[in-house]
Amino acid sequence: MSLVSEFKEFISRGNVVDLAVGVIIGGAFGKIVSSLVADIIMPFISIIVGAVNFKDLSFVLKDAVGETAAVTLNYGMFIQNIFDFLIIAASIFMFIKLINNFKRKKEDIPAPPPEPNKQELLLEEIRDILKNK
Repeated sequence: MSLVSEFKEFISRGNVVDLAVGVIIGGAFGKIVSSLVADIIMPFISIIVGAVNFKDLSFVLKDAVGETAAVTLNYGMFIQNIFDFLIIAASIFMFIKLINNFKRKKEDIPAPPPEPNKQELLLEEIRDILKNK
């Protein structure tokens, strides 16, 4: 099997295509949630904590000397990324939970009983004849 044909077989599998769609949608969903965190939630948290912008919080390890930039420990950016992660993880959890609830509701609908086959019909007829005797 040539490399090209193996690649075609690999790429045509349903799981690979599903994964690609999931990654694309996940990237778009991540941008939406990151905007929610940065633009809506973090300003309220900043008011509560008293900091104006978490991204600007840093600790200077070494001051700037001449043209050399200062060395800083940007703990505010770290805090911001933790909040982003927690809210994105919670959003994805809620989204998956919602999908699972839809699946459960779909599974709860009972399927109609299958039609009896010829043997079962004949056995029912025999049973009914024996009952009537």
